[in-house]
Amino acid sequence: MFSGGTRRERVYRALRADLTAGTVSPDERLSEERLAELYGVSRTPVREALARLVSEGLVERREHGLFPYRPRFEDLGDLYELRATLELRGIMRAVSGVVVHDRDVLGAELERWYRFRSDPPAPDSGFVTLDEEFHLALLAASGNDALCDALDSVNAKVRTVRMFDELGPERVERAVDEHIAVAEAVLDGRLDDAHTRLREHIVDACAAIMQRTEAARTMARLSRAVRD
Repeated sequence: MFSGGTRRERVYRALRADLTAGTVSPDERLSEERLAELYGVSRTPVREALARLVSEGLVERREHGLFPYRPRFEDLGDLYELRATLELRGIMRAVSGVVVHDRDVLGAELERWYRFRSDPPAPDSGFVTLDEEFHLALLAASGNDALCDALDSVNAKVRTVRMFDELGPERVERAVDEHIAVAEAVLDGRLDDAHTRLREHIVDACAAIMQRTEAARTMARLSRAVRD
């Protein structure tokens, strides 16, 4: 099934991709036997891949075995705080004179969002991927790969919640406008403005996801109460 790299590494990459893409349900137990059959390998590389993913926080141990990491409501605020810290640090590197943003990287991403302004993406889970790509490009333009790796890990942890979020055209259009405003401010050298806009953008995103998650939890509690 695989080609290139060690079998352990190939299984790890394939399983990690499936987890971060949200194709594995958070309630699906990660059975070594089933995964070995799925990826066409023995259980040993699967076991090693799972151990690695547990250490990365993308797989968690629950009462009945290993499952994809599912952020708890109490964790979401902390994850978004970490996201804000990482992304804002990219701008602060430029404010302090450590770097100048790569105009080729950020300019190309800005051009893509200009096109989205006239032809907005569909308000579905695919927009989550586009949104992550913008924020990663913005951070990458500041020249620190380690910050990007850390942001990618945070994104992977909140993605399962975001993928099942209910988007609407107005939210997509607002995000497009806010992305453009942040990128333009960076490229124009208005770094304080960019920092403020980016912070507000992330804070608003956190508040929205927390509100919708709490509403979903309330509905779930009410549903259980009716059944009981």
